[in-house]
Amino acid sequence: MDFETRPLPSGPDTTFTASEIRSAVQDLLGLDGLPPIVQVGHPVLRQRAAPYDGQLGDTELAQLIERMRDVMHAAPGVGLAAPQLGIPLQLAVLEDHFDVDPVASELRQRTPLGFFAILNPSYEPEGTSTASFYEGCLSMRGFQAVVTRHRDVRLHYQRPDGSAASAGFSGWQARIVQHETDHLHGGLYLDRAELRSLANDAEYSAHWAYPGIEEASRGLGFLKP
Repeated sequence: MDFETRPLPSGPDTTFTASEIRSAVQDLLGLDGLPPIVQVGHPVLRQRAAPYDGQLGDTELAQLIERMRDVMHAAPGVGLAAPQLGIPLQLAVLEDHFDVDPVASELRQRTPLGFFAILNPSYEPEGTSTASFYEGCLSMRGFQAVVTRHRDVRLHYQRPDGSAASAGFSGWQARIVQHETDHLHGGLYLDRAELRSLANDAEYSAHWAYPGIEEASRGLGFLKP
């Protein structure tokens, strides 16, 4: 099923200075264990994060990326944005190596995604195809909802070394790219979700854990052509 994607409301611009961002990063890196993931309701998730323009030294940036990767793995998740750790900076990490049912993988076009970090990302659709599936968020634990997203996107971003990059992504990889980039602009998946599809994890597992969303669409009454 193909439907229009919902626009993302723009979050307010962050007012954090470079010194404040660096101090927050140093505090995070100084923790003995992994930092907690910020949950929905915290203002940092609704701010447009500051573009990265050298607020951190190369070593600090590398350490922050590694810490974010550790948190993502421990969660576990397939992406994590710096605001989810309370850092209002346009930085995210992505990686997907989860074992998924082959039928679901084929329907969702879910293929492994190697680890990489993105700075100052933006994306644009390639073509008009969309895909609608359940997704969740580490900053809204315990719930999932159906989100219609572009099936194919082109991502523009900076690598940690400062070089510019552009790459195309399809299927589930494109969904991850869109989800994490939205975080950096003050967006959550709920902004684009079909709210009638919202389910806590237990009810999702009991009723709607299919490769596609047809059963949920009929049972909960959303995305009717």
